[in-house]
Parts: sequence; C-alpha cells; structure tokens
Amino acid sequence: MAAIDLDAEPDDALPRGVLESISAPVERARLRDLALAAPGTCWDRMLFSAKESVYKAWFPLTRRSLGFKEADVSIDAADGTFAARLLVPAPAVRGSPLTGFSGRWLAGRGLILTVVTVPA
Repeated sequence: MAAIDLDAEPDDALPRGVLESISAPVERARLRDLALAAPGTCWDRMLFSAKESVYKAWFPLTRRSLGFKEADVSIDAADGTFAARLLVPAPAVRGSPLTGFSGRWLAGRGLILTVVTVPA
C-alpha cells in the first residue's frame, strides 16, 4: 500500500456549527437523505470521519494540507463504502493522477470507523 489511514470517532452528532464548517451544501443534502434511509447512525460524524481519513491519506502522499471543503465525500449506507472526489489539483502518485480516494466505514458499539487505502 502507498497509504492506509484510519479514523475513529464516537457515534454522536457533531457539535453545533461544525458540519457547516466542514461540508458543502450538496454533502449536507446527501446526509439528510442518508438519515431518512438509514436512521441510527450519526451521518454528520461519519462524514467528518471520512474526511479525516482522506486527509490522513492525502498528506503523506502530497506533503500538502487539504481543507475539509476541498474534497466532496459521498457515503453509501448499503455497502459500507465512501468516495472522496478531490476539488483541488493534485500531483500524480506513483505515476497516476490523484483524483480522489475510496474507503470503507463501519459503525457499531458507539463508534464510527473509517479507512482509506491507496494501492502501491
């Protein structure tokens, strides 16, 4: 693997105002849909955790910061995956253009776990 990065968070709602500071309106609309389709998981915290995993994979590969709003994350409730589309130019990694990341998530026992892997 070129990178493997994990984030763990409590399965609780984000503090007031945090969601707006880390997400775009389109991401918040997706979270509302997720909450209706699959209640019982704090999808705002899931988005935060997914973005944390993306950052943790991005930084070692690029040596640059990535803001929360510089990646558009969509979460699939049915199969436990998420995808992050980069909204900023990125360098090639191992000869291929870096356009995004894919990851997996799990929620249970009061925790949310997200992981991103980047094949070598």
